[in-house]
Amino acid sequence: MHYIGLDVHKKTIAYCAKTVDGTIVDEGTIQALRPELEEWAAKRPAPWKGTLEATMFSGWIYDTLEPHSDDLAVAHPASLEAITRAKKKSDKLDSRKLSDLTRINMVPRVWMPPRPQRELRRLLRFRNRLVQQAVWNKNRIATLLMELGEPYTKSKLHTKKYFVPLVDQLEACETDLLLLGVSRDRVEATLSIVREIENKLLSHPSLAKRVELLRTIPGVGAITALTWALEIGDVKRFGKIDQAVSYCGLCSRLDESAGKSRRGPLSKQRNGHLQRVLIEAAKLAPRWNEQLARLHADEVARGHRNQATVAVARKLVALLLAVERRGTGYERRE
Repeated sequence: MHYIGLDVHKKTIAYCAKTVDGTIVDEGTIQALRPELEEWAAKRPAPWKGTLEATMFSGWIYDTLEPHSDDLAVAHPASLEAITRAKKKSDKLDSRKLSDLTRINMVPRVWMPPRPQRELRRLLRFRNRLVQQAVWNKNRIATLLMELGEPYTKSKLHTKKYFVPLVDQLEACETDLLLLGVSRDRVEATLSIVREIENKLLSHPSLAKRVELLRTIPGVGAITALTWALEIGDVKRFGKIDQAVSYCGLCSRLDESAGKSRRGPLSKQRNGHLQRVLIEAAKLAPRWNEQLARLHADEVARGHRNQATVAVARKLVALLLAVERRGTGYERRE
C-alpha cells in the first residue's frame, strides 16, 4: 500500500508517495487536467490511499481520483497545523507532510458531498448571490431618489405600478433617469432568474419530499429548508445536536486549560451559508412558532436580544434535525 499526499493548485498538483515505513517511493508534479490525472492514477504500481486539501476546485479532482484509490480523504486546511505553521513551506514539503498524515491515519477529514448535491448547492449559492445583487440595486434606486430630493413611499418603491409613474413625473437629467431605469431593469431581470432557480430546486426529485417535510415546522420556509437540505447533506453524519449546532456556527469558541475554561464569540469555523440563513430565519420564526416565541421572550427578558436570536437558531437546528431523523412532520410537544 502506498500513501500519497496531494498538494493541489489551480494549474499543477504536487504529489509524494510513501510506503508504510515512510520510505519515499516517488514524487513529482503533474498538470491539473483530467486526462493527466486519470493517466497518472491508472499507472500507479500499487494500491494507494491519498489525501488532498479542501479548496474551491477540490471537487473535480476528488471525482477524478476517487475511483482509482482505496481511500481518498479531503483534509480541512485550517486543521493542518503541520503545514500552516511550518518554518519551511513548499509544494514538495506540503505533499510529504500530507503523505505522512495519511500514513499514520491522522488526516483531519471533511465531508465531501456527492457530485449531484454539490451541483445543486452551487445553484442555491448562486441564487443567494443574485438576491444580494438585487438588494444592492434596490438600495441604489433609493439612494438616487434621495440625492435628487424626491419623496417616495418606501413600501411601494419597488413595485412596478408605483415606480413607473414616479419616474415619469421626475424633473431630472437624462443621466439620472438612465441610472434609475437600468437599476430597475436589473432588479426585474435578477429576480426573474431567482424565481426560476427556486422553482427548479423545489421541484427537484431529490429535494421535493425532504423540503416538504422540513416546511411542516412553523417558521421554516422554502429557502431555509433548501439551505438545510443542501448544506447539511446527510443528517446521519451528526450523532448529537451539539455537533450540528457547531457545524452551523451557532456555538462559541472554547478555550480550556488547567481546569479553567473560557468562552469566546461565535466560532468562525462553520458553514457560513447555513449560519446566515438560520440567523435570518430565527429573527422571523417566533412570529409563527409559539414554542420559539416563548424561548425568544425568555432570552430577551435576560437582557440580550442578539443572544435570544442565537438561542432560537439553535432550537431551529434541533427541530430540523429531529424532523429529519424521525421522518415525519412536525409535532408540537410541551
